[in-house]
Amino acid sequence: MIINTDIMKTTILSIAMMLIAVVTYAQDKNKKMTFDVNGRCAMCKERIEEAALNVKGVKYANWSIPTHQLDIIMDERKTDAMKIKTAIVAVGHDTKELKATEEAYNSVHPCCRYREDNSDDGMHHGNE
Repeated sequence: MIINTDIMKTTILSIAMMLIAVVTYAQDKNKKMTFDVNGRCAMCKERIEEAALNVKGVKYANWSIPTHQLDIIMDERKTDAMKIKTAIVAVGHDTKELKATEEAYNSVHPCCRYREDNSDDGMHHGNE
């Protein structure tokens, strides 16, 4: 009977450990994040969202023109915030932590350049 009790304890402990692992694994699957990204208009919105969505593990990206907030849903097992921000600065948009190179910044449409004039021009032009 002692052997059976030890086997039962081991089995229960193994099942408990597997459940904990599954719950922990599932929690990292859909992490929500929000961070600031500079931009001005619908063209910026499309460029920023596309850059974020092209990062493996990003499931959702929505950038708000008025607030400059980028909402992300990502799989933390596949990516992290810095990888997403690096992709965004590569297409010419600054974040609080990273700044786009002059070359990347100058590659955006002239009306999308936000460094000199930080006004919201989103209503004056769209996807040109």
